[in-house]
Amino acid sequence: MRQPLLELKEAGREFTTGEQSFAALKGINLSICAGEMVAVVGASGSGKSTLMNILGCLDRLSTGRYLINGRDTGTLDSNALAELRREHFGFIFQRYHLLPHLDALQNTEIPAVYSGMDKLKRRARSAALLTSLGLADRCHHLPGQLSGGQQQRVSIARSLMNGGAVILADEPTGALDSKSGQEMMKILHQLHDAGHTIILVTHDLSLADHAERIIEICDGIIFKDHANPKRPLNPPRPSLIREGANTEGTEHFSARPPLTRGDRGVAAWGRFAEAFTMALKAMTSHRLRTFLTMLGIIIGITSVVSIVALGEGTREKVINDISSMGTNVIDIYPGKDWGDEKSGSIQTLTREDLEALQAQVYVDSITPGIYTNLLIRSNNITVNASVGGVSEQYFRVRGVEMAQGSAFLPDHIRRQAQVVIIDENTRKKLFATSENPLGTVILLGSLPCQIVGVSKDKEGPFASNQNLNVWVPYTAAMSRLFGQHHFTSITVRVRDTMSNQIAEASIVKLLTRRHGTKDFYTNSSDTILKTVNSTTDTLTLLISSVAVISLIVGGIGVMNIMLVSVTERAHEIGIRMAVGARQSDILQQFLIEAVLVCLIGGSIGILLAFGLGKIFALFFTIITIKLSLMSLVVAFFCSSAIGVLFGFIPARNAARLDPVDALARE
Repeated sequence: MRQPLLELKEAGREFTTGEQSFAALKGINLSICAGEMVAVVGASGSGKSTLMNILGCLDRLSTGRYLINGRDTGTLDSNALAELRREHFGFIFQRYHLLPHLDALQNTEIPAVYSGMDKLKRRARSAALLTSLGLADRCHHLPGQLSGGQQQRVSIARSLMNGGAVILADEPTGALDSKSGQEMMKILHQLHDAGHTIILVTHDLSLADHAERIIEICDGIIFKDHANPKRPLNPPRPSLIREGANTEGTEHFSARPPLTRGDRGVAAWGRFAEAFTMALKAMTSHRLRTFLTMLGIIIGITSVVSIVALGEGTREKVINDISSMGTNVIDIYPGKDWGDEKSGSIQTLTREDLEALQAQVYVDSITPGIYTNLLIRSNNITVNASVGGVSEQYFRVRGVEMAQGSAFLPDHIRRQAQVVIIDENTRKKLFATSENPLGTVILLGSLPCQIVGVSKDKEGPFASNQNLNVWVPYTAAMSRLFGQHHFTSITVRVRDTMSNQIAEASIVKLLTRRHGTKDFYTNSSDTILKTVNSTTDTLTLLISSVAVISLIVGGIGVMNIMLVSVTERAHEIGIRMAVGARQSDILQQFLIEAVLVCLIGGSIGILLAFGLGKIFALFFTIITIKLSLMSLVVAFFCSSAIGVLFGFIPARNAARLDPVDALARE
C-alpha cells in the first residue's frame, strides 16, 4: 500500500470566542494519496473549509497531527509552512482572491516572486499559463476588467505557477454561471489527468460527483468516506511533491515549472523589488492618506534642516566678522590684564621686542601700535581723528585693503617718512567726492604728512563706521609726534599652518624671558572664535531639539497610519501568505513602505528648506541660510531611521497575521 501524501491523525481544531470554545474539527482521521481527486462535502458550518485550511497549511491543528509525505507539519515553523504553500499547494478560492491593483499576469506570477524565479522566466511562464487557459488577450487586464470565469482562470494559473502538486479548490464554481462552471470542472479534470492531486471543497453533491472519492463531513466529523461509483479510480500516480514525471499528452499543465529558479541573491532581489513595487502602488492608490502621513515628516525635516542651516550661516557670518578684525591675530599689551591701572607706566614693549618676535617661525606678519587723538587739517577743514603709528605690515595683520594708493613701504619706516594713510571716513570729511586725495599734504597736529593711500571700508558689526582713522609710520610717530620709545601694543598675525595656542604660549615665554617678568598680557582672536562657536552650537542644538520633537510627532503619525493600513490591507496580506509569502516578505513590504513615506517626506522637507532659504535671502542679507552636505545627509538618515523605527511595529503586526484570519477579512 502506498504511503499517503496527506494524512490527518486524530486532528482537532478549536476556536475560542471570549470564554467559549467551539470545535470545528473533532478527531479527524484522513489519508489522501498522490493523484487522487477528492471531494469534501458538507453543509455550511460543517467544518469543510476549516479542513481545507488545515490541509493547505493556512491554519494549524489544535490537537492531533498532520503529515505531508510523512513530515509532521506541527514541527514546522512559519517559513517552512510558507514554503509548502508556495512550492506544493495551489489554491483556487471561491472569491478568486486576486489583488485588485495587479493585472492578470502580475497576479499569476506572485508565487514565483516569492520562490525566487528570475523575472523574465516567471513572466514567460505566467503568460504561457494564461494562454493555455484561454486568457492570452487578457494578460494585462486588472481583475475588475475580467468576468468571474476569467478571474477564476487567473486564480487557477496562479495555483499552477510553482507547480501546484496539490490543488485545493474551495467552491470553485460557486460564483460562476453554469457555462463557466462546466469549463472550470473541465480544467480541474485536465489538471487531475496531468497528475495533480485535486481536493474539492463544496456543498454541492452534483459537483462532488466529478471526484473519484467523496468525503462527507458534518459537525466537524467525517461520517462517510467512500469511492464514487460514477468515477472509477485512476491508476496510482507518483507524488508530484517528490518531482514525479508529467503524464504524456498534458503539456498545457506542467506539474513543475520547466524553468530553473535563480540563486539566493536573485531571489532576494526579486522579493525586494516586488515589495518595493507593492509599497509604491499602495502609496499612490491612497495619495491623500500618504501625503497626510508625510506631513509631519515634511515639517520636521524642514525645521531641522532650516535651523541647522540658519545656525551654520549665523556662525559663518560671526566668524567672518571676527576675522575682519584680523585673522589668527594675537595682541600684546602692557600690564597684568584689561583695566590694569599701572599699564600706562609700563614701558617694556620696545623695538627690540618687535625684532625678536619678527624672527619667530610662527609669525606671518607683525606690527607695533602707538595711538592718540589729534586734530587733522586740510585746507579750511579740521577734524578730530585717531592717529596710529604702525609698521608696513599693519594692513596685512588687520586685513585692511587699499581703495586708493598703496600701503607703507619698508623704506617709509626706515627713514621716518612723513606719509599718511587715511580711511574712507576721513576722506569723506576732508575732501569732495570727486577729489583725489593722493599726494595731498595734511597736518597731523603740527606735522605735515603726504597722503599715500586710502583704505577700504570694512563691513561688519566689529568695524566702526563712525570713527576717523589715519596711520603713519611708527618710526615717524615715535620721533615726530609722541616723543616716546615704547609701544602701546604689538600685534602678531600667526601663520595659517600654525596653532594660535602654541604661538601665544611661545610669545608669552619669549617676552617673559626678555623682560625678566610677565608685565604684559595677550589677547587672541582664537578665544573669541571658540566662544562664538560654542555659543552658536548650543543655540543650534537647543532649537534643533525643539524641531526634533516635530519629527517624533511625525514618526508617531506614520506608525498610526501604517497600523490602520495593516488593518485595511489584511485581506491582501492573507492572499500573499496563501500563495507562499514568508513573514519576512510581509515585514519587508510594509517596512519599505514606511521608509519610502519618510524618505519622500524628507526629500520634500529638504526642498522646502531650500525654498525657505531663497525667500529668506530676499528679505535678509545680513545672515544667510547655509545648507551643508552634512545637514542633508543627517536629514536623509533621520528620515530613514524614523521609517524603520516607527514602521517596524505595524510591519511586524502585518507579518504576524494568521493567513486564514487575514483571508477572511474583506
